[in-house]
Amino acid sequence: MDGVNRAYGQVFVPGRLTVGLMTPMQGAPGVPADVDTALQQARLADALGFAALWTRDVPLMIPQGSASEVAALDDPFLWLTALAAVTTQVVLATGAIVLPLRHPLHVAKSALSLDRLSHGRLLLGVGSGDRPEEFARFGLDLETRDVAFREHWEAVRAALDPRPAADGDGQYRVLPPPSARIPMIAVGSARQSLQWIAEHADGWASYHREEDRQKGRIALWHMAQDQRSPGQRKPFIQSVQLDLLDNPAAPAEAIELGLRTGRLALAAYLERMRELGVAHILFNLHRGARPVEDVLRELGADILPQL
Repeated sequence: MDGVNRAYGQVFVPGRLTVGLMTPMQGAPGVPADVDTALQQARLADALGFAALWTRDVPLMIPQGSASEVAALDDPFLWLTALAAVTTQVVLATGAIVLPLRHPLHVAKSALSLDRLSHGRLLLGVGSGDRPEEFARFGLDLETRDVAFREHWEAVRAALDPRPAADGDGQYRVLPPPSARIPMIAVGSARQSLQWIAEHADGWASYHREEDRQKGRIALWHMAQDQRSPGQRKPFIQSVQLDLLDNPAAPAEAIELGLRTGRLALAAYLERMRELGVAHILFNLHRGARPVEDVLRELGADILPQL
């Protein structure tokens, strides 16, 4: 895609499937990740050639279902800045900034600063949020977050526009403007239609689903693009909870939002996802029993080269 930063081309390669990782990669439920360990794992992932390191945004760390198992750090932009300092190639991605709970100019300033510090390695994923307790504590209405999402999206996009501002256009812009556009990815439905996402976003990220259901979702995504952005094929991104077993020949079995599998079945699964039209998969490793470093090295040695 013309005019975007280097992150877009590194993660979304036509005809290929790239692999990223959710960070921090390990930690006990409800306990913040050990920063030194997490940074070491990020260095290893960068050296092994993973395409992206992702992080979540949970503004008040209120547990919700399986999300309570994820060890998180307080601020996604600060965390990705730390990752930028210890890596050189891997893309840094938010999955996802809760856009209705943040002022759009603050989001734009943080995104621009991080993109400059990382030399164009930022991929900005944003969502609408869904935790009633968070919206209540911020004094915002959960039921109108769809409207707030669209309004904040338009303001962030305008603020980060690298083109010179037109006199009297009524838009606030951060200065100086970026040298290249920062890609914006819609994460989840964000309570928007697929047609809206196809028209406005640079890609769409969704959860792991059974393969036939995911095939249908991707078909709907392509149909929406044909309606709103003819001639374009914007990427589909999928998250996967991964428990990679020691036995490389172990068959794949379903777990919540992912797979427990050996390496061989995982390779076959990734090839099927590529054929379905998935452009990027981000693995969440926190449910696995094996040391994260061992899993990273196995994926780096035996899975990434096949892709």
